[in-house]
Amino acid sequence: MAASRRRIIAALGAVSAAGLLALTGRNAMARYYEGPVSDHFDGTRFFDPKGAQPRSVIDLIRWRLTGTRASWPERSPSPYADRPPAQVNDKSWRISFVGHASLLLQTAGLNLLLDPVWSERVSPVSFAGPQRVNDPGIAFEALPLINAVLVSHCHYDHLDLPTLSRLAAAHRPRVITPLGNDAIMRGHDPAIAAEAYDWGDRVPLPGGASVSLVPVQHWSARGLTDRNKALWAGFVIDTPAGRIFHVGDSGYGEGHHFRRAKEQQGPFRLAILPIGAYEPRWFMRDQHMNPSEAVQAFRDCGAELALAHHHGTFPLTDEAIDAPPLALAQAIASAGIAAEQFRVLQPGQVWQIDSI
Repeated sequence: MAASRRRIIAALGAVSAAGLLALTGRNAMARYYEGPVSDHFDGTRFFDPKGAQPRSVIDLIRWRLTGTRASWPERSPSPYADRPPAQVNDKSWRISFVGHASLLLQTAGLNLLLDPVWSERVSPVSFAGPQRVNDPGIAFEALPLINAVLVSHCHYDHLDLPTLSRLAAAHRPRVITPLGNDAIMRGHDPAIAAEAYDWGDRVPLPGGASVSLVPVQHWSARGLTDRNKALWAGFVIDTPAGRIFHVGDSGYGEGHHFRRAKEQQGPFRLAILPIGAYEPRWFMRDQHMNPSEAVQAFRDCGAELALAHHHGTFPLTDEAIDAPPLALAQAIASAGIAAEQFRVLQPGQVWQIDSI
């Protein structure tokens, strides 16, 4: 019995440093949003009518006790480092991969950051939790003046409060995020100019652009007691060069959200799709796509081009560091898709997409 208890305690410690906050009660009374009941909000928690419930804590412990995590290198530096221009003033897109789920989009005078994370760890504490194996592809000091930031949901590898505080101090950008995440940001730093929106809302941006929030299959939490108290979303970024469908995190499910995005928001020139953090499938299937599902999502949403992200920076799940791009290469070859049509970048690499 004592040995079993020790194994469970060890598993809890290995799950995530987020559990430390939950056990101390910091998240127990969290209420990030108050508003009317809707088809995806029950008055306390958000839900996806087409999705699945997040896995239980028991499942989390089971994964950590039985999983076989591949070994990642302590460091896997990228050979690239980007120094972006101050602006891209024409209707082309300049997309720089910062790492994991963080990207910089420049077009028509707009500098837009997606899920920016410059921290060394994606964790509520600085001394534990998943640690980056490569530096951000853009040094923070080399960033151009950022006009706006999109934050898709509140998981630590997407909503990084220290980075948002640094951006608020240096750039004062608008931060556009789904409902409830603004409370998390302002609770950390009132200087973060967070604006919260619901699925279906459209927000104007500089340069003749706009962003709309759309449903994806995911969930939210900062600890073990605040599940789904903040909303999650994908973004449709409408620019003079065309539309981008950006998915920060999503399971594939039945593909409903990807087909719906095409029907209601398309056509898309580019889909930015996650391909990592997908093993073991029994645990991750409902929240993270694997590369073959990302290829199917690409087809479902009808985009002309795709860019992979959510891989190669933080060891979050059981697959090896190089497994996602290798599996994606196999999946696009099997689907008859050219490699240049669904690209994988390393941190610091840039994809320049010409205007229409």
